[in-house]
Amino acid sequence: MNINFDRQVVLVTGGSRGIGRACALAFAQAGARVASAARHVPEAAPDHAAITPFAADLSDAAQARALIHAVEEALGPIDILVNCAGAAQRHAPATLTAQHWADAMQAKFFPYVHAMDSVLPGMVSRGRGAIVNVIGVGGKHPRPHHLPGGAANAALMLATTGLATAWAAQGVRINAINPGPTDTERVQGALQAQADTLGVSVEEARRRMLAGIPLGRPAQADEVAALALFLASDHARYITGSIIPMDGCAHPVI
Repeated sequence: MNINFDRQVVLVTGGSRGIGRACALAFAQAGARVASAARHVPEAAPDHAAITPFAADLSDAAQARALIHAVEEALGPIDILVNCAGAAQRHAPATLTAQHWADAMQAKFFPYVHAMDSVLPGMVSRGRGAIVNVIGVGGKHPRPHHLPGGAANAALMLATTGLATAWAAQGVRINAINPGPTDTERVQGALQAQADTLGVSVEEARRRMLAGIPLGRPAQADEVAALALFLASDHARYITGSIIPMDGCAHPVI
């Protein structure tokens, strides 16, 4: 299957590292003109000439609107949005406070919502567009050390399917990917939090994580990116409102 985005404009939030960075690079290699947004513009040059870095804190709605304006001024109307920005801190259940729950929504839920709110009017007016939200599987399968973040992820899944239903008739498709543990810097922090919660070593936490994955390994960031490319492409033109698990069969579904 050949996927070519032929200079379409793609915005990847959280594009400076991990899954977001892999997505930005994959879209650029597939012919897209990519805007990669993060809180800070990286000092190193982008991995591909077709990737243009932008800085924005998407937990702030005004900065999200300004980012969309800047990207469209520089590259043209945004055809595809891939949301990977933001991560909630992990906490042992006994340490949770009301502020931790609020912080998780601010760190994870609102960056995605603000980005979608800012691109949707243009997509709707043009009668086309695709959004792919990368949302951790913790929104479906709660972990004691990741309850506020899991709650934010669950809210994002509802927002994804609800907005997909609202705008399908206007030609805008919205889907989500639910990755399980993925071999990035973020999973190392998750393992440390789980180790602290269970009172075991990080090595033991990793062993337990892998034991729960029938494929026997975490996902690679470029594997998640490959699914994002498919969902954003015309090959998936009849797919919208879907939440696709990608966890190595850790939680098989029917």
